[in-house]
Amino acid sequence: MAEHTYETMTETGGVPIKMWTHGVPVEDGAREQLVKTARMPFIHKWLAVMPDVHQGIGSTVGSVIPTKGAIIPAAVGVDIGCGMMAARTTLTASDLPDSLREMRFAIERAVPHGRSVGRGKRDTGSWGEPPERTLKAWAVLEPGFQRIVDGQRNLKGANTVTHLGTLGTGNHFVEVCLDEEDRVWFMLHSGSRGVGNAIGRAFIELAKQDMRRIEANLPDEDLAYFPEGARHFDDYVFAVEWAQAFAMANRQLMMANIVDAMRSVIAKPFDAEVEAVNCHHNYVTREHHFGEEVFVTRKGAVRARKGDLGIIPGSMGARSYIVRGLGNDESFHSCSHGAGRVMSRTKAKKLVSLEEHIEATQGVECRKDAGVIDETPAAYKPIDAVMEAQKDLVEIVHTLRQVVCVKG
Repeated sequence: MAEHTYETMTETGGVPIKMWTHGVPVEDGAREQLVKTARMPFIHKWLAVMPDVHQGIGSTVGSVIPTKGAIIPAAVGVDIGCGMMAARTTLTASDLPDSLREMRFAIERAVPHGRSVGRGKRDTGSWGEPPERTLKAWAVLEPGFQRIVDGQRNLKGANTVTHLGTLGTGNHFVEVCLDEEDRVWFMLHSGSRGVGNAIGRAFIELAKQDMRRIEANLPDEDLAYFPEGARHFDDYVFAVEWAQAFAMANRQLMMANIVDAMRSVIAKPFDAEVEAVNCHHNYVTREHHFGEEVFVTRKGAVRARKGDLGIIPGSMGARSYIVRGLGNDESFHSCSHGAGRVMSRTKAKKLVSLEEHIEATQGVECRKDAGVIDETPAAYKPIDAVMEAQKDLVEIVHTLRQVVCVKG
């Protein structure tokens, strides 16, 4: 294994913070959040911080938070189970049609994306009539959702089946990529959509109410937590695991629809999922670390046990990586989930011109309008520096460059 590349913050008033951030910027606000999280009394050993770290709600994005006997819902977040899926096909670059634009349009027709509201019209980012493939998947998920609603009636109206197999907005995307041998991959990024958001928000508020009731002295209200055995703990664990299953199914459905769409515009017959990866990067799970069973919350981080395959995407104009975990114990077997933002969406819209965005995405068939400037490459850390900072966490298996990108 390569030499350790992390630095340790020990003067936190809590557990140490191990940071794989050599050579990448870390904003002051993120450091302050990390220190607050490190002071929580149930952190197991230390916090592990990935090179894509940046300020989030409550806890920083790009952090790995191991806890004993408690879970912080805001650390898990509201896009529960958000993650990546990639599938290598039997196609090569020469098999793609001359018009990459037609490929993009085919994906956009096959996968509802973005969001539109108003005047009683259907949101374009949801299904009007969910297809049969989606209905079958929902039939498996529905009993679990009914159990959640039995305890949280306010979740009954959440978007469920109408969002299953849809992309969403923001940094969610679908891409057609080429690897180092010009083989074609399909890749996408999404999570548990409206229902995951509703579940996350409902339980974050319940945790805050519980903390107010016991007058807990929290360094930040967004660090409100459920102690194991508390009133809402088991309900939250069930709901979050269900939302993670919804997210996994959501990505699988989109991938199936993308493959069908590509078969309509690519003349050559092909197989997909020759190599396939489907991994969360916003989630909580039970794991065994340093001799104890703990809950590990990865808020913008991917599990990287020895041999695990993961996906670390760059931005709209940068490379992405299929990686293999090295099983680094110090990081609780984790790696980054992407490049990580270096400027907020608002700041990107103010500082980056449309001309700069067009130049940065040259050679990629994607939207080149003002509506996606918040996702422009300049808004993210350099992916090469991010990969160098975590060379003792993962090894690179494939290097991907996108030729088509669909944004929500």
